[in-house]
Amino acid sequence: MAENSTLIPAAELAAKNKAQLPNESPEYRLARNALLAEEIELRRHIERVAALRRTLPPGGKVLEDYAFQGPNGVVHLSQLFGDKDTLVIYSMMFGPQRERACPMCTAMLTSWDGTARNLRERVALAITARSPIERLLDFKQERGWQNLQLYSDTQGDYTRAYVDSGDGDMPGLSIFTRRDGIVHHFWSGEMSGEMADPGQDPRGAPDLDPLWTILDLTPAGRGSTWYPKLEYTSLTTIK
Repeated sequence: MAENSTLIPAAELAAKNKAQLPNESPEYRLARNALLAEEIELRRHIERVAALRRTLPPGGKVLEDYAFQGPNGVVHLSQLFGDKDTLVIYSMMFGPQRERACPMCTAMLTSWDGTARNLRERVALAITARSPIERLLDFKQERGWQNLQLYSDTQGDYTRAYVDSGDGDMPGLSIFTRRDGIVHHFWSGEMSGEMADPGQDPRGAPDLDPLWTILDLTPAGRGSTWYPKLEYTSLTTIK
């Protein structure tokens, strides 16, 4: 969305909608067009928030070139950038105290595995966890991930600095930038459970897992008791 552009009122844009679906009632069409106006406003708000995020001043300079354990040995934070100037790091909940990885993290990263090839055209992407690298690679193979690069924060220095100061088994998403060889923190997800609205699971915005975005489109929505699992007892197929 162009900056300082004059926007047509959302309701006026929604009134241009020519969609007419089979057997719908006039009441449905009226309500759907009203919803469409709100969807246009939501799209605009997402754009406004993204624009505000891009105007953040430089974050703190990263003073330590954190070391991670990769499949081929030690890799430092600066090396994770590759030839990009932006690095996205997601820390998944899979510490050594866990018998199995977090199902929620796993569900999201399974979606990310598909889009990682596209993301890497613009930014660098790395996934970290506190478990040993051998355990992470075994899990990657188990889940069939092809495009995610996993690294162990073996010592936990990065985790304590940018995810949880108490080295808890917590998820975390952080963005770093590199200019003239200097790495700065740019943004991290900061919506905690204390910031959740009544009756809502703690989560950030926009939602990074398309699972929930798609469920939000359905009549039952996300529900209040269903959560992803690592394994399901049944699989619905269409023949």
